[in-house]
Amino acid sequence: MYKIFFSLLLLISIQKFSFAQDTLPKVTVTQLGRKVLVSWVNPFTYVTNINLQRSPDSLKNFRTVGSVLNVKAAINGLADTKEFFTPQYYRLFISFEGGNYIFTESHRPGPDTLNTLPVIQNIQQPVKTWFIPSNHVYTGKDNNVIISLPDNSKKKYSIKFYEENGTFLFELKRIPESYLTLDKVIIHSGLFNFELYDNRIIIEKHKIYIPKDGKPIPSLDVNGYEINK
Repeated sequence: MYKIFFSLLLLISIQKFSFAQDTLPKVTVTQLGRKVLVSWVNPFTYVTNINLQRSPDSLKNFRTVGSVLNVKAAINGLADTKEFFTPQYYRLFISFEGGNYIFTESHRPGPDTLNTLPVIQNIQQPVKTWFIPSNHVYTGKDNNVIISLPDNSKKKYSIKFYEENGTFLFELKRIPESYLTLDKVIIHSGLFNFELYDNRIIIEKHKIYIPKDGKPIPSLDVNGYEINK
């Protein structure tokens, strides 16, 4: 109930601000009652990942708090439902096909000048949180596995892939390029675990979801499991 209500409210909010939204890499950050909406118009067709990041200051200590499921949408946005006593700063991390990425400028929320929507009242039901993909190992446009390591020439990266139950699949002992595409025939569809190493020291342990051929990535919970509709 809460997920459906908040999703509808977010959609209404995005549509409401669509004519006033900035075009990427600029974003519009708006205070909606006690919540914050980050919205934008997307002119790019080769985006692979968009993450929302939050920080108590404008330069550092940013952490990812949400991820866009449909990165191709022309008008889009993400809401931060966590409440703070002091204003926070928001920015987007955007990655592109080919391994390039950018951070948008950070902004504090501005006031809702288009008649603020009603404040969402607390509903005593569990709230779904979304799966946030890795910035380095993620599913690409054609459902292939993308490994993006911009500083690859200075590191000794290796990676291991496992089935969801922990069964070892395979290992790349040396990643030769900063942007590598693994053909999807190497791994079947489903949820997988991976471990990324630098000089045999683990630096990331995460999951990746690979949909079936011709299917988009479904809605996933924080642990990477498909959310039943």
